[in-house]
Amino acid sequence: MATKLLAKKIAKLTLTKKAADVSVLDLRKLSDVTDFFILCSGDSDTQVRAIANAVIDGTTEGGLKPWHSEGMSNAEWVIIDYVDVVVHVFQRNFRSYYNLEKLWGDAPSEKLADKPKNTTTKKTVTVRKKKVAAE
Repeated sequence: MATKLLAKKIAKLTLTKKAADVSVLDLRKLSDVTDFFILCSGDSDTQVRAIANAVIDGTTEGGLKPWHSEGMSNAEWVIIDYVDVVVHVFQRNFRSYYNLEKLWGDAPSEKLADKPKNTTTKKTVTVRKKKVAAE
């Protein structure tokens, strides 16, 4: 699988557990260490673990196992390394503290968001007629 497609697939896997602020940073022209960073946030250690597990389970089902992962025990910042793609799952306050987006600010990035479900809401408008007294 092409690296860019893998990065997008992993980013979409994070959305299955309601990850927030999902970004794909393209580091191919900036670093020899990896090609892409996936950055996302969760609201609690439970959600961070769920997001990380969704990524690991989803890629393993596709025949790709992570080379290395760490941070699952305290789930404040989980790193999942696929060599060419490195996934960072943060609790929000840790993400803002380490601010990898600023550190890699020269990297082209793409934001991904969960597509809202196609729900149609109908507004019922009640119009009241005023009775006007004829003079």
